[in-house]
Amino acid sequence: MIPSLPALFDGVSAVEATVAVIVVSVVAALGMEFVVLRLARRFVSTTDSAYDDIVISSLRAPLVVTAALVGVFVLTQVPAVRESVLLDPQLLDDIFGRPSLSVIVLVWAYAANAVVNRLVAAVNEEGNRFDFAPVFSNVWTLAVLVGSVGTLLWLWGIEITPLLGAAGVAGIAVGFAAKDTVANFFGGIALYFDDTYKIGDYIVLDDGTAGTVSKVGVRSTTLLTRDEVLVTVPNAALNAAKVTNESAPQSRRRVRVPIGVAYGTDIDAFEALAIEVVQSESLVLDSPKPRARLRSFGDSALQYELLCWVRGPTRRRRAQHELNSALYKALAAADIEIPYPKRDVTVAAAADGHAPGVADGRPDVASSVPEGTTEATRDGDRGR
Repeated sequence: MIPSLPALFDGVSAVEATVAVIVVSVVAALGMEFVVLRLARRFVSTTDSAYDDIVISSLRAPLVVTAALVGVFVLTQVPAVRESVLLDPQLLDDIFGRPSLSVIVLVWAYAANAVVNRLVAAVNEEGNRFDFAPVFSNVWTLAVLVGSVGTLLWLWGIEITPLLGAAGVAGIAVGFAAKDTVANFFGGIALYFDDTYKIGDYIVLDDGTAGTVSKVGVRSTTLLTRDEVLVTVPNAALNAAKVTNESAPQSRRRVRVPIGVAYGTDIDAFEALAIEVVQSESLVLDSPKPRARLRSFGDSALQYELLCWVRGPTRRRRAQHELNSALYKALAAADIEIPYPKRDVTVAAAADGHAPGVADGRPDVASSVPEGTTEATRDGDRGR
């Protein structure tokens, strides 16, 4: 449509064409700002979604700039203007025509990148598991960059065919020089398509590193540990490691509380008391219901394990503390013994009244134990 616009100015002087184009451009820019965008903002304000607000606010600048700069480009194509200026027509295009289109391309590229990144950020803040991810923002930014550069080269008439061969050689060199960065980039893409984790998930790596995902970038992923320390992990390492996502497929996590009670304890009464204590803890979910399981017969105790669920993986440690404290108090009040290792040592006296191995107040390391006596008798770990 743009090549046919100069035909509208046939028979019009340069001054008239310039004034007409400038007036139309100013009116179009003002109309875009105060009429079209204002009506659009008024319409989106009545909706519940914030996504349309993001689109309108991101497209405001490119729409106004386009309405203003299109007039500059049209002026460079009007025959009356091209003939009346002192500049060569080709130079006129290089100074005013192509730069105006280049600015329009750059403004739209920036807006396209900004609107997608803001939409992805808004989706992630809502916590919904859509197909969006921060890695998608990075890939989109790269695509917009390549597209805008290619468009600018086309506008300025630069032949890109010779550049492709040089780009291939440069790509090989960059691939060898920045192989870790390339591996991290594609590792991040693989993690995105595998839906391994998202921002806000609590993950545990096979080397013991654990934390909440706070940022996903092109090169690395940042974790916030329970000690409030940021740990940056390369995406390539994450792609090769065993990653346990404790926030998926659901956020609730099971808590195991081991406890031992003495032999001879009424196990029915103990189990009822333990379940009552667990159910009274506010961090424990009502469903699934808590359970008590007798796991094994230990050396000095009946080994039990209490099983319950909490709302998130970061609450397990606190829930274990609260349950251990409450169980200790409840069992002490109910006179149910929690056994611990005990040792009984028996020392027999010699005929002369001295303890074996002691002479004149000094230990005798060479003395032997009299026959029929024991130096030490160990009953073992008794919980009775």
